[in-house]
Amino acid sequence: MLTAVDHVQLAAPPGSEDQLRAYYAGVLGMTEIPKPPVLAARGGCWFAAGPVQLHLGVEEDFRPARKAHPGLRVTGIEAYAAQLEERGAKVVWDDNLPGHRRFYSEDPVGNRLEFLEPTP
Repeated sequence: MLTAVDHVQLAAPPGSEDQLRAYYAGVLGMTEIPKPPVLAARGGCWFAAGPVQLHLGVEEDFRPARKAHPGLRVTGIEAYAAQLEERGAKVVWDDNLPGHRRFYSEDPVGNRLEFLEPTP
């Protein structure tokens, strides 16, 4: 029986770890968490915010997915979007999901991220 999503893995090109740290920690406000040594040798980096974990793994022939993305639930979506924009991230609002406010953004290597908050 499934009980929760443990983490979401996204791909990134070799050598992009500093860009990823700047975005996921600096822009999104996540905390970098240590990778086990055997996995750290492969490159990439992991981030967490509360129970949410995003793992960025190195892929030699990296191409960002055009449609696939994690959907990340937030609180105070307007303020969060403003924070991202103030820190240089592009925010694209989308009102096509009934009962939610949501926007999309991309990390520095082109991974698509959805941020959403239910509306009352």
